[in-house]
Amino acid sequence: MPNVKLYVDDTVWPAHAETLRASLQPLRELLCVELAVSVEACQLAIVPVIGLADQPQVNIELAILPRPERTPEKLRALGETLRGRIAPASGGARVAVRYTTLDPVTYVALK
Repeated sequence: MPNVKLYVDDTVWPAHAETLRASLQPLRELLCVELAVSVEACQLAIVPVIGLADQPQVNIELAILPRPERTPEKLRALGETLRGRIAPASGGARVAVRYTTLDPVTYVALK
């Protein structure tokens, strides 16, 4: 269940909205394979934001449920892959990737 938000700075969004939008489908396919989830489990969104100039221009935040195979090494590798796909789609913007692990006991989703 990856819940993915791409926060894209307003200095990047206007010129790269179409390429970023087009990146969502392949990104979801990658996440389904790498995290072993179904398409229905994924939620992806792009959120244009106004940020500070010294921050990464694109911030990818993933909220995931823990699984034994989702090791820090695997998540770092996936983060590098995500960064490698989103940086070109955003015109070479600086991209940060962050993961949040959800508590499976308290997590509730209504779809």
